[in-house]
Amino acid sequence: MSLIAGVGFFALGGCIGHILPRFPFLMMSRTKGFNTHFPRHPEAIPLSPQLTQRILHMRMFYWMGLIVVLLPLILGLVSVRWGDAAFGFGLWIASGWYLLNRLQSLFGGQTPPWTKKMALELQVLSNQAEQPGACCNWASPSWQIKGVVCMNCNSKLSNMLRPDLGRKRSERRPIGFFRLLLSDGYPMVSLPDEEE
Repeated sequence: MSLIAGVGFFALGGCIGHILPRFPFLMMSRTKGFNTHFPRHPEAIPLSPQLTQRILHMRMFYWMGLIVVLLPLILGLVSVRWGDAAFGFGLWIASGWYLLNRLQSLFGGQTPPWTKKMALELQVLSNQAEQPGACCNWASPSWQIKGVVCMNCNSKLSNMLRPDLGRKRSERRPIGFFRLLLSDGYPMVSLPDEEE
């Protein structure tokens, strides 16, 4: 019986250690007032200064996890020393893995789902749509799941895949939440090799 309880406490600690550092991008960006300038998920989002700002906000939430992760790390160590060791190890392992994952993106490997380069590219595309050399006379670029497309002439302006942008998801809450935990904000689609 104590083995089952230990495994249960370890799993509970692991779940909390996995979810808690991701809280900023999972919850904070989905409040009602934070999404007034955007259409409902999964519709395309018109390029605008608000979209550029949203990318920078999501980038900030991504890195904010490095501060939030200190809470489960400390609680895990305290729990190992003075509380339930299995629960503490679950907290410590999951949050430690999160910390290593985030830090490795500073030195190489997969880049974060939201970057300053992405925000700059979207702003450049938005500026180009207002200039005489745009794809058509009434250019209306929008960010779809598989890239930026002009809604007027259907010209593909960029192959940049759209990550999660903090809108309330169209799936029901448990499914959408689970999908976000699996994807960690990254796009759930990939481009064929010839399009990359």
